[in-house]
Amino acid sequence: MNATLNIIPTGHLILAFTPLLIVALVMWRWSAGSRTLAFASMRMILQLVVIGYLLTFIFAVEQPALIALVLAVMLLAASWIALRPLGAPDSKQFGLAVLALGAGSLFTLAVVIIAVLRPQPWFEPRIIIPIAGMIFSSAMNTVSLTAERYAKELAHGADHADARREALSAGMIPVINAFFAVGLVTLPGMMTGQILSGVDPSVAVRYQIVVMCMTCGAGGLSAITYLQLVERAR
Repeated sequence: MNATLNIIPTGHLILAFTPLLIVALVMWRWSAGSRTLAFASMRMILQLVVIGYLLTFIFAVEQPALIALVLAVMLLAASWIALRPLGAPDSKQFGLAVLALGAGSLFTLAVVIIAVLRPQPWFEPRIIIPIAGMIFSSAMNTVSLTAERYAKELAHGADHADARREALSAGMIPVINAFFAVGLVTLPGMMTGQILSGVDPSVAVRYQIVVMCMTCGAGGLSAITYLQLVERAR
């Protein structure tokens, strides 16, 4: 297969916002947080445009120190966003989130890069940064759901063991659902991107298996670590 991706014209790109605008309109009519969606959408566009230029520079430089800095920024941002359902986090909560996401995500990243993909050099930015992004994103979402449910369970009078069980189960719902749905309902992002760029589907499947394992593992390990740290900090 020798397919190439076409550059999306600006006019066509604008049309991609049609479903989003419909959702925003309904949220506005129902007073369901349309301002948050609008703000998030603007941030999404700005952040993607900036990261597009930044990655072009990073890919050209290929410096391990710069890669480490990028990973550190990703970890800090993911930790802060993960605690958003709990309100503005204090320094203690933020520190626990950083430790939890760092432990689960960086361990998983090391396994995938060192033992599975084995890029040359090992810090190849075109591999390590996208992989790290998927790992941090999964861990962030899982910890976020886990933290929110854990706090609610405790507020309703549950003890730590019951709250921990319910929180971890809730936090893992999205990744477990993704396992059930993959190949039947969805073709995930990495696999779809590879197929669109001309990679043989049988090869893309192998990479997607790695992605599914690493996102589930990173999310689960980070959530488990968070619950353990929170209990010790109480």
